[in-house]
Amino acid sequence: MLEYNPSNCLPCAEELPDSDDTPVDNELQDLIPSLLKAVLALLWEKRWDWFFGVDMAIYYHAKEPAIVPDGFLSVGVQRFIEEDLRLSYVVWEEQVVPMLVLEVVSHKRRGEYSSKKKIYRDMGVLYYVVYNPLRRRKAPLEVYKLVDGEYQLQFGNPVWLAEIGLGIGRERGTYQGINREWLYWYNEQGRRILTPEEQIAQERQRATEAEQVAQQERQRAKLLEERLRSLGVEPDNL
Repeated sequence: MLEYNPSNCLPCAEELPDSDDTPVDNELQDLIPSLLKAVLALLWEKRWDWFFGVDMAIYYHAKEPAIVPDGFLSVGVQRFIEEDLRLSYVVWEEQVVPMLVLEVVSHKRRGEYSSKKKIYRDMGVLYYVVYNPLRRRKAPLEVYKLVDGEYQLQFGNPVWLAEIGLGIGRERGTYQGINREWLYWYNEQGRRILTPEEQIAQERQRATEAEQVAQQERQRAKLLEERLRSLGVEPDNL
């Protein structure tokens, strides 16, 4: 008897377009998710069960066009599939819906507060994060959690994402030499996870301080030797 598997009739990633040919509206739509991804790549360096996509197509339904968020995080998938990496994210192949989706709003809105939000809700995306740096009267960062099939706004900065084990929030900092407000990951105590650049700078500072301490110790040892010799004592004979 022939067994029918509907998934065998669905297109695979190689058969689907890997881009909608729509450019991002501004640099922030690339830099903000790239910063979050870079921090994760260092923080979760030894983990292989996650994937963070930046401006990558998500195919969530065979009869619907792909949706392309500025960034998204999936947990419980292979970090790397093969050396050519992912062409797109195909939900029926991955068998895992992204756990978090990020949209960075530009001057020209593209349904971040309406149509896209509904699509992510219907997909079952647990956390929907919208960052609008142009907002003044309302909070620029909104984090929604899917509860009983509807998105509920979460409060605080940062917002703790228990299922991910990290918080997300905004604060002023420097990334790629640009000082402005960025989105960052935070630990459970609310402390910001350092960026790769900051960790490198921190290690350099530690190395410099350690060298300074070593230099001071060498100077003290030299002064002691000179003092002993002035008293007629040869330090090498001690």
